[in-house]
Amino acid sequence: MNAEARLANEAWEALFRAQVVLARRFTDDDIWHELTPNEYDVLYTLKKSPQGMSMTEINRGILLTQAGVSRLCSRLIQRGLVSRGCDPRDRRASVLTLTEAGVELQRAVGARHAAAVTAAMTEALAPDQLVQLRALAQQIVDSAAPGPPRHDSQEPS
Repeated sequence: MNAEARLANEAWEALFRAQVVLARRFTDDDIWHELTPNEYDVLYTLKKSPQGMSMTEINRGILLTQAGVSRLCSRLIQRGLVSRGCDPRDRRASVLTLTEAGVELQRAVGARHAAAVTAAMTEALAPDQLVQLRALAQQIVDSAAPGPPRHDSQEPS
């Protein structure tokens, strides 16, 4: 393996391990009283799209199988946190949106999660390092995503 390939693989492994460590820490946080982390992920994903999203669009944004997303969304609909409606772009399809109860619960859990993320990230990195990390991670996302690159900042969870 040449030096460039070794560096690329070491960087990937470090990024992957960091994600695993943080995901485990956040999953273990005592903030998930009303929702599981996966349920929160769906609510957060829907929050970013007030016009609604299809199951396929939701699935692109989270790390679950299509069947897992479908079952999870069905549970959220039954709990009154998500509603299903007709897609105005394709009447044969449906879109999911947050209900008022879903918005309120996402905000409550999101505030606790944002505090946990802030604590974890600021314990490990200085502000200038957080800026660099955000830019580097966004560059990876932009290079893999179709369409024009994004340059806006993400709203915290």
